[in-house]
Amino acid sequence: MVPRADVIPARPRSTLTGMLVAAAVCPCPPLLVPEVASGAAPELDAARTACADAVGVLAAARPDLLVVVGPAGPEECGAFPAGSSGSFAGFGVELTVRLGEAPAASGAAPRPLPVSLAVGAWLLESARWSGAPVEGLGVREPLPADRCAEEGRGIAARADRVAMLVMGDGSARRTVKAPGYLDDRAAGFDAEAARALGAADLAALGALDASLAHELAVAGRAPWQVLAGAAEGAGLDGRLLYEDVPYGVGYFVASWS
Repeated sequence: MVPRADVIPARPRSTLTGMLVAAAVCPCPPLLVPEVASGAAPELDAARTACADAVGVLAAARPDLLVVVGPAGPEECGAFPAGSSGSFAGFGVELTVRLGEAPAASGAAPRPLPVSLAVGAWLLESARWSGAPVEGLGVREPLPADRCAEEGRGIAARADRVAMLVMGDGSARRTVKAPGYLDDRAAGFDAEAARALGAADLAALGALDASLAHELAVAGRAPWQVLAGAAEGAGLDGRLLYEDVPYGVGYFVASWS
């Protein structure tokens, strides 16, 4: 049975002993991968540069474990072990990526990564990640804020020094040419999300309205709230490295350390 992030039992607070030491927040469109974007690749060059800078901060933190978190469909959510692979074949590109290296005795091949985690794996491969083991977590969009926070606390407890690469987009309803067409509420939602991500404002991230996020086709709300839970008590500072609306979708890059 495929594990579902919205039915994972809550972890007792007494088991939480680790600490989040750094996080990178990046958008997760497949177009971030130049091979997928093809002729349109230069349009996201600034976003790619910002993502590379954010991933560099993760490496500098020297974590014991890196967890990539991103939105996932009903059959894609739950945990993905080190070595899990994803493909961009569905976008017409024969490109396979992997979440770090699989353990020597890893047994059966893990299930394929959802697209958001595959984009995260591509970012790590582009940065030539060779540090801590890498695992993944796919999160379903309906997961409530309190469960997202609990998932985050569990991630922070996985090792003494944990880092996170958090994948997710803002509203896909920012312009009339956006995938979800224009919604006048989208700009205000994205502005608050970008501010909270740039300031590492955990309370503001936790307060993002899940129902409104769903209406605005926000892919990052649940992963951002997982991050907020993981960062409780860590005292991290944030920086917003990139904010733009290419293709009518809100994309943000932030670095926490």
